[in-house]
Amino acid sequence: MNKIHEKLQENKKLLSIYFTAGYPSLEDTVPILEALEQNGVDMVEIGLPFSDPLADGPIIQQSSTLALKNGMTSQILFDQLKNIRETVSIPLIIMGYFNPILQYGVEEFCKKCNEIGIDGFIIPDLPLAEYNKHYRAIFEKYNLLNIFLITPQTSEARIKEIDNASNGFIYMVSSASTTGAKDVFNNDQDAYFNRIHNLNLKNPQIVGFGISNNKTYKAATTFAKGAIIGSAFIKMLSQTGIKGIASFVKSIR
Repeated sequence: MNKIHEKLQENKKLLSIYFTAGYPSLEDTVPILEALEQNGVDMVEIGLPFSDPLADGPIIQQSSTLALKNGMTSQILFDQLKNIRETVSIPLIIMGYFNPILQYGVEEFCKKCNEIGIDGFIIPDLPLAEYNKHYRAIFEKYNLLNIFLITPQTSEARIKEIDNASNGFIYMVSSASTTGAKDVFNNDQDAYFNRIHNLNLKNPQIVGFGISNNKTYKAATTFAKGAIIGSAFIKMLSQTGIKGIASFVKSIR
């Protein structure tokens, strides 16, 4: 069974952390993953840095720029993660844009991910129709789940189409803006969370964008299975480094 499926079956609210591979330093990827698992994080999204991250806010954009300057590439990430399953057992998801995957070769990229123990992808710029037509068979061949995003503007018909095509969880973007930490959610976002909950989708939802503290984590997980924190975590890394991970995770839960 895919590790994402195993985690989703646990009777708890999940905490997923996003960070950019190769940031703050090129060799920090594995130590960050190990520290996150040791401190009780349930899943990790490993950001594959890209030169034009359109959906990301300034903090993640900057981390991506610096990771590329540090020399991070798809191949270096694979080399870093080749023995990751010896020390890390939680689900690992690669989040990034489709261009680097296409450049590497989609099937070869998927094969490498399967070999090292990656469980799935979040690729914001890979449309559902394109995925179904050209790439679904490849992803499924290598037991890689493709996680789709919905936003407050996504129609109910489209949400149900995504739900039917999904096999894992749905990434529920909390707002129409780019990524970035917020202190609280507004009434519109709370209504959106409630509306999606009432659709009774077959796939659980995990909320991302705007979660930065205990208050927003609890609000996001009132109806959803879990929440994802990215910008606030990267900001912490830039200020205190890996040694700040334990206190950061503790402050969220």
